[in-house]
Amino acid sequence: MDLRDLYQDIILDHGQHPRNFRAQEHPSHFAQGHNPLCGDRVTVYVTLEGDRIRDVSFQGRGCAISQASASLMTEILQGKTLAEAEMLFKGFHAKVTGAEEPALPAALEEDMERLEPLSGVKTYPARVKCATLAWHAFEAALKSGEAGATVRTE
Repeated sequence: MDLRDLYQDIILDHGQHPRNFRAQEHPSHFAQGHNPLCGDRVTVYVTLEGDRIRDVSFQGRGCAISQASASLMTEILQGKTLAEAEMLFKGFHAKVTGAEEPALPAALEEDMERLEPLSGVKTYPARVKCATLAWHAFEAALKSGEAGATVRTE
């Protein structure tokens, strides 16, 4: 099987059967993301315990790339510290934009490898916003707290 086919299968699986697709009743943080160019919408819910992510989930609708990215993000960020989450966000953003990827601690390398199927979007600039929407909403949620926030990627 070609690596691109495997990556496509992973994106389709997460896009059609997203993990952690649910609202949280009492999240400590949340934010909504919207990409008006393609219509993708996502709400990311985060519950922190100290500086550790106890729970992260999402709801929304959009293309397979935005749904798969949100699904993979929630799987990877469960149990991470805020510092680890920030490193993963920076690494993922670099991966999908074609920028130089920052060095990551060995403990996070496997998580970054799990995001590799989305790296192909860097050749389609309009799709980068689809892949990063949930991540930007996650970042906005952490900054906004219980008040919530809205992020637009245009």
